[in-house]
Amino acid sequence: MPKQVGNLTLYSVDDLHEQLGLSKMTIRAYLREGKIRARKLGVKWYVTEEALREYFNESSANTATNQKKKPKNYRYVVKGINDLVSEQEECDTIEETIACIDEQAIISLFQVAIINDDTDEVEELVKARDFLERHS
Repeated sequence: MPKQVGNLTLYSVDDLHEQLGLSKMTIRAYLREGKIRARKLGVKWYVTEEALREYFNESSANTATNQKKKPKNYRYVVKGINDLVSEQEECDTIEETIACIDEQAIISLFQVAIINDDTDEVEELVKARDFLERHS
């Protein structure tokens, strides 16, 4: 059952699993990949109604508003996913990021943080292999 905090409704992974019929692993993957915006509070992830609306309206909203909004500027940070790989390299373009990933011996040890230059916030964290598949 969703939690109500003031006028904010928060859905846990369990709530989304029950209501959407998706596996908990799939929901967590969507959260990790940034497909659905969420926040972690303690050890649990929570999704707002607004974030769910964004997810389900994404394709229609993107088509309608892409012409009106100015394009976002991004930078990409390729970094290791654990303590064994402490490398980190910042790239300005997708092509530069792909080249940086291709230089790595074990791609599965890296991820790409996609950072909005205007807000300086990480908009998405993507596994390096997924980044290559998306942009190749």
